[in-house]
Formats: sequence, structure tokens, C-alpha cells
Amino acid sequence: MGRESFKPGNMLYPLPVVLITSGDINGKSNIFTVAWTGTICSDPPYVSISVRKSRYSYDLIKESGEFVINLTTKELVTATDYCGVVSGRDVDKWEKMNLTKAASTVVKAPYIAESPVAIECKVKEIKELGTHDMFIAEVVAVTVDDKYMDENKKFDFTKSNPLAYSHGEYFTLGDNLGKFGFSVRKNK
Repeated sequence: MGRESFKPGNMLYPLPVVLITSGDINGKSNIFTVAWTGTICSDPPYVSISVRKSRYSYDLIKESGEFVINLTTKELVTATDYCGVVSGRDVDKWEKMNLTKAASTVVKAPYIAESPVAIECKVKEIKELGTHDMFIAEVVAVTVDDKYMDENKKFDFTKSNPLAYSHGEYFTLGDNLGKFGFSVRKNK
């Protein structure tokens, strides 16, 4: 059994694939797809997204200092793909994908009403890295659609059919294999 050797690169897959909304709800706004996103600190809550300078939303985020991370679902896969390949300079993606613009609770950037979770973010730093710049942002609010909550008011991740991205393909996530710490819990 052998192994193939690849040139150095990002092989950390699968990744979450999210829709980023930016701009002002009363003015221009845009949606674009990002797979390079993640948690970077839990207290205070910080996230990052990496964006090419050539993207239409790059300047919207840089100028406004805020954005919203909208989690994606199986039902949003077409919009997720479309918003990643078509520029907001050329088309209103809200209208084209029949997505509903909703007012965020803290930031001016709208969120996507059809998304199960909207994570409102304020940019704290922009780190220039090469092909992409990293926007490091503090999470200032999170809203969750009630239809994804269980009877104990806990977010039920599996109800949302979340998307993942790997080497140019979209996937839904599979079965729940256990809760954190299951490998060391004593059987009772």
C-alpha cells in the first residue's frame, strides 16, 4: 500500500461552506460563498474568513467593518454554489436565488432568512497573506431559526442538513457518531 506525494497545499478537508452577507441592508449588499472560514477563539468569540481582494464583497466588508456568516443547508446548495461563481458586481444574487434579506440584530449587514444560523461579526483585523486576506472578526450576535431547535431549546444540528465542501464538491454531513468525550465516559 503506497501513498501519493502532492505539492505543499491546503488539504484540510472537508470544510464548512458558508454564505457571507455584507453591506448595508438599506443600501447595497451582497452574498458570496466562502469555504475558508473557522473559529479562532472561543472567549471572546472570534472567527475568520479569507477573501480574495478581487471579490466584490472584499471592499464592502473592508469599508463597513462587518459581515454575517450564514450557515448553509442541503436546501441552500444551489444558492451556495451560485453565489460562489457569479459576481455581485453583475447580478443581484438575493433576487436571482430568491433569498430573503433580513435585518441583523447588531450589525448593519443583512442575514439570509433561509439560513439556519446567522453569525454577526465585526472585523477587528485584516491580515494580508497572499492570494487571500484574512478578516479576523469578533462574533457580536448569533440568531438561530426556531425550526432547528429541539424541545429543550438546544440547536439540533442534524435537522439543518448542513453542507461541507471538499475539492470542489458539496456534501451533507453524515451520522452523529458520538458526543464530545464519549471515548472516556464510563458505561453506566
